[in-house]
Amino acid sequence: MKSEQVKDFTRRISQCNRGGMIVVIYDIFFAYVKDAEDAFSQQEDDRFHENVRKAEKCIDELMRALDFKYPVSKDLYALYVFAKESLAKTVMRNGLEDLDNAKMVMGNLHDAFKEAAKQDSSQPLMRNTQQVYAGITYGKHDLTETYQVPEASRGFFA
Repeated sequence: MKSEQVKDFTRRISQCNRGGMIVVIYDIFFAYVKDAEDAFSQQEDDRFHENVRKAEKCIDELMRALDFKYPVSKDLYALYVFAKESLAKTVMRNGLEDLDNAKMVMGNLHDAFKEAAKQDSSQPLMRNTQQVYAGITYGKHDLTETYQVPEASRGFFA
């Protein structure tokens, strides 16, 4: 994953609520899958396997986030297990066919969670973070983001 992507994900995590966090985890999953596909096409086996393992860790995180009080969680768990098994087969067979199966399942779930996150009006998960404003000024090729500190002190309070 490129450092620009890491910065973007970090910024999104610092500003998101519960629904947004799930969407960010899916986006991280797809970033690792893309890196795995790039590594496979360049025949870099170690980097390929590493990125597939990191994608598996994203699925693990999504599995831990499930709340089994709701019946849909059991169905989601089964889909996550299928995707995780597909990633394991990808490593074992050293090919992209099973990776495509995982991408298809996770892509459909990503779309559903993205729509659900739009309706989530809960508070951001992280408090006492910098506020990010995008679009106030424009760079040569993109928007420039501005960070504003509402208070002089940030971090943990003792």
